Amino acid sequence: MGRFDNKVTLITGGGSGIGRAAALQLASEGARLSLVDISAKGLAVTAEEIEKASPGTEVITVTADVSSETDVERYVADTVAAYGRIDGFFNNAGIEGTQNLIQDTSTDEFDRVLSINLRGVFLGLKHVLAVMKEQGSGAVVNTASVGGIRGTGLQSPYATSKHGVVGLTRNAGVEYGQYGVSVNAIAPGAVLTPMVEEYLRQLDPDNPEEAARKFLSDNPMKRFATLDEVAHLIAFLLSGEAPFINAAVITIDGGQSYRY
Repeated sequence: MGRFDNKVTLITGGGSGIGRAAALQLASEGARLSLVDISAKGLAVTAEEIEKASPGTEVITVTADVSSETDVERYVADTVAAYGRIDGFFNNAGIEGTQNLIQDTSTDEFDRVLSINLRGVFLGLKHVLAVMKEQGSGAVVNTASVGGIRGTGLQSPYATSKHGVVGLTRNAGVEYGQYGVSVNAIAPGAVLTPMVEEYLRQLDPDNPEEAARKFLSDNPMKRFATLDEVAHLIAFLLSGEAPFINAAVITIDGGQSYRY
């Protein structure tokens, strides 16, 4: 018996990075999955990897833009149509944005990052929590960031969006706990995802390895987290083994947020 046998989990940003790792972990524990991403190609790769690692896993994929309410309504409706319910929601889709001083950041760039990272999380909560409230149960994990806890130089749109995710998480947990639904967030730090690799290339296009060394210099553990380490935390929060953890933001950053 797996912790997720017969449980339905919806994952946005399931086409790469942490979303893909979470999907593989949950599939290995028996989950039925609904995977959402803007990239149909990324979703196909994730579904193929799941079938290789956990043959027979039930998976549907939905290509969608999480900043579009019409698309969000569709991915929620498709999930309910396929499975009848939503037990867990990993509200994860996001982008890094470009690296600039505030004065050099365009309004369009600011709006672009917030539309996906914050509006997208809000819309996911809005429509999934309605389903979970009706069920009287559910668990949600949002993806925040250490950038949502402290300042992150040259990343004002990203940090602003992730501070917003922290606020949404705390509010949603307070509002929906009474309905048997927990809402928490993870705050990853140094995880070597495609998003972080792009960030390092922006920091030092000629020598991203040196950028990585500098990036890790103030991390007490001096390394990146593995995708599996993050996926295990997500699975725990969605599993039903943590029913009284609610409205919490849990860092997974090797202690970086707490270093002076």
